[in-house]
Amino acid sequence: MAAPGEPLNCEDFSMFQEALKVIRTIDDRIVHSLNTSVPTVSFSGRVDATQTCEKLYQTMMEAHLSRDKAIKACIAQTSEALGHLREERTKDADNLAVLKQLRKEQTKLKLMQSELNVEEVINDRSLKVFNERCRTHYTPPKVK
Repeated sequence: MAAPGEPLNCEDFSMFQEALKVIRTIDDRIVHSLNTSVPTVSFSGRVDATQTCEKLYQTMMEAHLSRDKAIKACIAQTSEALGHLREERTKDADNLAVLKQLRKEQTKLKLMQSELNVEEVINDRSLKVFNERCRTHYTPPKVK
């Protein structure tokens, strides 16, 4: 498994997906994190909700950015491999092994690109939940 910050395995798509699942845990547990760290009105005097929300926001943004970079790096790596296979195919159009590998890489590339869409949905959901709980305590900086 890839821990946050480690490069993803781009060769095997199932390993790639499994690693993404592991590094998406912060988003999967956002509601729990908010419930346990951001106080309700009756407990607001005991915890600095502004600092807690800011810290959680920064952690969440770092996770989103690192996942985005990792997915895009794998897409770039797979695209490069696809380019080499296309060159090989033009040299030897009858090579079935090259054609099979080319189709496999094309499928993998499409699946990786779809992970960017999944990532967008996950990020939007996390931000929505974050804003619902932290809007009165912390306002994130505007993203350009």
